[in-house]
Amino acid sequence: MKVIIYPYIPSGRSIQYVSAEDRFMQAAREYALANSLDEAVKTGSVVVKNDMIVGQGANGSRYHSENVCERVKLGIPTGERYELCEGCHPKNHSEPRAIADAKDRGFNLADADLYLWGHWWACESCWSKIAAAGITNVYLLENSENLFNKSHPGNILGDWD
Repeated sequence: MKVIIYPYIPSGRSIQYVSAEDRFMQAAREYALANSLDEAVKTGSVVVKNDMIVGQGANGSRYHSENVCERVKLGIPTGERYELCEGCHPKNHSEPRAIADAKDRGFNLADADLYLWGHWWACESCWSKIAAAGITNVYLLENSENLFNKSHPGNILGDWD
């Protein structure tokens, strides 16, 4: 069994993995490709309850297309100090957007699941939103620690065909 060292994961929580054929992961991917405003890291999330998608969200803002990322300029590592850049701010992450979409549509998210495509981990702010919503499981794409990791030579970032 491979051990993945995540930049952040809360105590007592774990990440589950599904194949690219999983219908909810496919839905997260399709939503990301159609709606993400971040050309470099297209990310999408779907919230699932009772085997039904109840919320969807994609990452990004127009800030990065119009400005240089403040975190990149400062050399800040991934997962840190998102609040310093409007384009990186947690309010622009797919997970809280999917959660907000589900809540806006009137769904109680206790015991729901979240499927995240385009990342290999979730930041502290997103985990906080996930926990506060009552979401039980977080699912990532198998091999996401390579596919969506900027430092891995086998990543597919920017290759969205």
